[in-house]
Amino acid sequence: MNDISYTTEEIASILKVSKLTVYDLIKKGELAAYRVGRQMRIDAKDLEAYKAKTKKGAYASPQAAPAPPAFSPVSQTPSVPAGQARSIVISGQDISLDILAKHMEKPQTTYRLLRSYMGSLNGLISMYRGEADIVSTHLWDGDSGEYNIPYIQKILVGHRYLVVNLLSRWVGFYVEKGNPKHIEQWTDINKPGIRFVNREKGAGARVLLDEQLRLHQLLPGTIHGYEREETNHLGVAGAIASGEADVGLGIEKAAYIVGIDFVPLIKERYDLVVLKSESNQPLCDLLLSTLRSSSFQHKLNAIGGYDLSLTGKIVYETP
Repeated sequence: MNDISYTTEEIASILKVSKLTVYDLIKKGELAAYRVGRQMRIDAKDLEAYKAKTKKGAYASPQAAPAPPAFSPVSQTPSVPAGQARSIVISGQDISLDILAKHMEKPQTTYRLLRSYMGSLNGLISMYRGEADIVSTHLWDGDSGEYNIPYIQKILVGHRYLVVNLLSRWVGFYVEKGNPKHIEQWTDINKPGIRFVNREKGAGARVLLDEQLRLHQLLPGTIHGYEREETNHLGVAGAIASGEADVGLGIEKAAYIVGIDFVPLIKERYDLVVLKSESNQPLCDLLLSTLRSSSFQHKLNAIGGYDLSLTGKIVYETP
């Protein structure tokens, strides 16, 4: 048993709960976990210890745990025993978030950074439910032409929060080398014979697409391949590279990785949201200082493909 460990997905399957419930147990210190690269692992002995405690009534079982109240800010964190690191969940998929977590988790801090790889909308809903501490978001609103703020204001009703820029990046079409189908603008994906590959519901790219379809008065049902979904940018780009589809939507970097062409459409602002409270102030301060540090920005610059001109700038803040 000492040699066996599980991923969060495997733990969720074993306990018959959602993956978010597993993250919540880890965050509350009820289930011991550690990080290996980008993945969280739970040892079998720690899982058995948790199950033994629930049987004795030390913890409420996940199945019987009451749903969080409508307004359940992450800032209302249970007290953490002295000397024990507070687990912080950072939600989002970009590699910059893994770098951010590594820079924030320093020996002198009292935080243990965990990663959740969900899309922007689901991340904000997770924060509303008290299941995430720092959420990345890149959601374009077609009515205002603005990124993120309209969605954050609607979802985090009743919460106080800080929105700070992480980076900006180009979003556009993935197409075959040489762009043989001449796909240049939004209406081109509606041409006869064009095969599209989509992102999952809740992803920022999916929201951008649906908003553009609405504004251009295009029905999703007329887009061949609209129902085909991939859960990340590389999955979409890979479908183009393999010839399974003609066009998809995503960030520039993935096109270069798989060796296809990229048609830039819009420069998106990729922001971070963190809740404001007296207990969360040290976390806000650490986040801002990390984003503004030369070491963090140097690391992102080395990767390439990011615009850091707004990195660390507060773009919105509630009173």
